[in-house]
Amino acid sequence: MADDELDALLDGRHHDPHALLGAHHVRGGLAIRVLRPYAQAVCLAAPGLRVDLVEQRDGLFTAQLPLPEVPDYHLLVTYDGQEHTLGDPYRFLPTLGELDLHLISEGRHERLWEALGAHVTTVDQVTGTRFTVWAPNARGVRLAGDFNHWNGTGHAMRSLGASGVWELFVPGLGPGTRYKYEVIGPDGTRSLRADPMARATECPPATASVVTASMHVWSDQEWMRRRAERPAHASPFSVYEVHLPSWRPGLTYRQLAEQLPDYVADLGFTHVELMPIAEHPFGGSWGYQVSSYYAPTARLGGPDDFRYLVDRLHQAGIGVIMDWVPAHFPKDDWALAHFDGTRLYEHQDPVVAEHPDWGTLVFDHGRNEVRNFLVANAVYWCEEFHIDGLRVDAVASMLYLDYSRPYGQWRPNAHGGRENLDAVAFLQETNATVYRRCPGVVTIAEESTAWDGVTRATHHTGSNGLGGLGFGLKWNMGWMHDSLQYLSRDPVHRRHHHHEMTFSMVYAYSENYCLPISHDEVVHGKRALVSKAPGDWWQRRATARAYLGFMWAHPGKKLLFMGQEFAQGGEWSHDRGPDWWLLDPDYGAEADHRGVRDLVRELNRLYRANPALWALDSSPEGFAWIDADAAEDNTFSFVRRAGDGPPLLCLSNFSPVVRHDYRIGVPDQPGDTPGRWREVLNTDRLVYGGSGVTNPEPLVTAALPAHGRPASISLTVPPLATVWLSPG
Repeated sequence: MADDELDALLDGRHHDPHALLGAHHVRGGLAIRVLRPYAQAVCLAAPGLRVDLVEQRDGLFTAQLPLPEVPDYHLLVTYDGQEHTLGDPYRFLPTLGELDLHLISEGRHERLWEALGAHVTTVDQVTGTRFTVWAPNARGVRLAGDFNHWNGTGHAMRSLGASGVWELFVPGLGPGTRYKYEVIGPDGTRSLRADPMARATECPPATASVVTASMHVWSDQEWMRRRAERPAHASPFSVYEVHLPSWRPGLTYRQLAEQLPDYVADLGFTHVELMPIAEHPFGGSWGYQVSSYYAPTARLGGPDDFRYLVDRLHQAGIGVIMDWVPAHFPKDDWALAHFDGTRLYEHQDPVVAEHPDWGTLVFDHGRNEVRNFLVANAVYWCEEFHIDGLRVDAVASMLYLDYSRPYGQWRPNAHGGRENLDAVAFLQETNATVYRRCPGVVTIAEESTAWDGVTRATHHTGSNGLGGLGFGLKWNMGWMHDSLQYLSRDPVHRRHHHHEMTFSMVYAYSENYCLPISHDEVVHGKRALVSKAPGDWWQRRATARAYLGFMWAHPGKKLLFMGQEFAQGGEWSHDRGPDWWLLDPDYGAEADHRGVRDLVRELNRLYRANPALWALDSSPEGFAWIDADAAEDNTFSFVRRAGDGPPLLCLSNFSPVVRHDYRIGVPDQPGDTPGRWREVLNTDRLVYGGSGVTNPEPLVTAALPAHGRPASISLTVPPLATVWLSPG
């Protein structure tokens, strides 16, 4: 071997080490070359053959054999007097096909995780692991891990042409192997990098990638078969949002699987939403600064352990939504940032490459391979882990080029506008691909502006001249902000802010909405839901109960963050999780906390049983105000409908005053006899911690006009409470 080629090989700069190492036909037979730094001896062994190789220089061992064909050989390598039997990585042809490479370059490989990353496989009847990584600007890439003492000199990878993909098959390596890529950038700088496509990782703060192979056998076939029967916007959809590491601190995925499904099912929620599961280096980011997009966090177990949790939730009849963060990623120098020595995953323009709010880097959504990395990732979680929905974080930060950026720190698009056309196209492709490949999955946008068409189909053009983004649902941040503002006001002042509770119906059908009381609203000084309300302890609890009753009756799907279902007063802490001790029978105020949890259970039971509360969430026919203007009373009354089914009447009183003989107009009922309405929910019941002001007897309709309706009923309205009435 020429010295310059050996120098490049030893330095890790050779693009085709397979052309030099391994067995090669030469005049007179075969040339065998093996690079094993620090080896004392290397021997080639084959059936009926054993040959000692001679060290040429710096760990390069060679021999020439008078053989016409390459034998089925292995290597006997001696380190510190110990002989090890090893396969030769350089005796194998590339294991990645031309179609895979073409699709990667085009940005159209919808199962990218099967082409890139580490995969246990068998080549020519030899079992090992194939490693592939995209690093188009690297001068060289080597594989380092615990199998070579983190010295990649003997495991240089080959470049597969213009694709930018580097590949190496290493015989004998299997699940549990820790590894990284040693990447040499264009300027010669070197860094050890976690695999962007790693499907398992070490537990932070350790940062190595880990070879994995799934052995999980799914038992949720019935769930998967039925989940596409009805779209999310026309189904009951009540979500319990969970931060898994702190829901019950210290529990693993498998331990959580023994508790979480039963708890959620008992409370009647239809889904759980998991705050980001993908691996992240800093626990304090709650998972929103992701370093390994294809690996569930190792803090709670391995990938199959997470599959087991999802499986158990499905068997309990609970759907699983996962927070997904395709907007930005952290700057850690062992992960995605400047991965191959250049701005590869992040935006090429340094002016816009960094997110000003979070100190993170912004993905280059216009680059084929980066877009493919993220689109395939969305599909990966749905197909490989049976995830039922993706709640996409920080969509607004992606849509607007000037998001949180002052003048001069952003560049207009090709049309001179502020819309991020690359991000729009990326979101459209993600939604279209997920809905096409994964029937029954729903995508949900956390989008805080009035962008037109977030839940509109991608082929329908909106007022901004762009197609719809194609999401299934959108968080109604306006409703959340306005209603919580109202909740926080003293009842004496609420009449001046009545519109904060009614304004949401002005735009309620512009999108398919979900009403979120999420983790963001109970941290950083915003206070827990019950603590937002004014007044004494009883008034705060009563207001929270009334608010939950109003929320569950309001058009839109529901989401409630953990701890709020039993009205904990303290803010959420990711270190300690919910204040479960409040439910302890020995705690003096258990009736309040348990009562609120019982109310949430009843809200979900009634919600799921009454199509009027969900079947027409996205249609004006499903809602009508009875009295939207009772500002002096601090009351709101409306009716919910589901086609020809029975209506449900909701009345919320956000005043601490009992209102006797309170008359409201009611919908017409068929028949000549007076209609009757019975109380099916009252948040002031004693069992919920209320004062017990109820309407125990059916309310009879009178032919007295009220609120523009020919008939009405008179009822007693409890203080700081919500009442639901049903015909019958």
